Amino acid sequence: MAKDSSNGIKEFWAELPRANEDFLGSIRDWKNIQIALEEEVIWMKGFTDEQAASSQIRQFPDFLLYELREGLLFRKDALVPSQKVRTALFWTPIDRALRLTFPPSNQNFFGIDEKIEVRLQPSEEERPANALLSSIVEIKETIIALPKFKAEKMSWIVINDKALFLGTPLLSFPGKTYWTKDGHLLPTGFDFEFKNLSALLQRKYNANQEHWLLWNEDGSVLQLSKNDFRKLSVSSFRLTEKAREWN
Repeated sequence: MAKDSSNGIKEFWAELPRANEDFLGSIRDWKNIQIALEEEVIWMKGFTDEQAASSQIRQFPDFLLYELREGLLFRKDALVPSQKVRTALFWTPIDRALRLTFPPSNQNFFGIDEKIEVRLQPSEEERPANALLSSIVEIKETIIALPKFKAEKMSWIVINDKALFLGTPLLSFPGKTYWTKDGHLLPTGFDFEFKNLSALLQRKYNANQEHWLLWNEDGSVLQLSKNDFRKLSVSSFRLTEKAREWN
């Protein structure tokens, strides 16, 4: 009877803290690798023997390499498993997951020369809304009658002919709502296609957390300085309206 040729093939898994995800850029050309995301961990699998033994990956901070045996994950030369294999993970080829290029049409991304393709997609997770973008024309009569206790909980900024209100509970104005994630303002019901992209973009382009990054569903983004937000009040709104009329 022929022997099962798969018996001698080792299957390697690895985990890396999501805080260290930037290091994966050095192996994105290892197209045989697949990655999956948990809340704080990036899982990888598909390493060849040579890749698993390479010094390149062993230099990654807090990188843990495992060998998969009968549904259990063993550290190198260990006789006792470290943990059970993860199930229900969504695996993506590493070169696809790390393909970070912005579309050329994205003129709002404050002069970034690199091309980073950011996609938003509908999310099944419900997130509380923290911001509201409303047409000034539609709300100007209502906002003048807004009770002080509601206004004082809000900060706001004018964006062309719209006003963006930040704070909770949201005002009961017509408009488009957003939720906050790592300093991003994302349209309600949407999230980044790759969840780990959120923190990566913040560390690379908003490390000092001085801005809000306001996203549209098409992947375009507007940078808003937090210093430009002001406390909402009827008087501040009226002054803004007068300035807009003069302009």
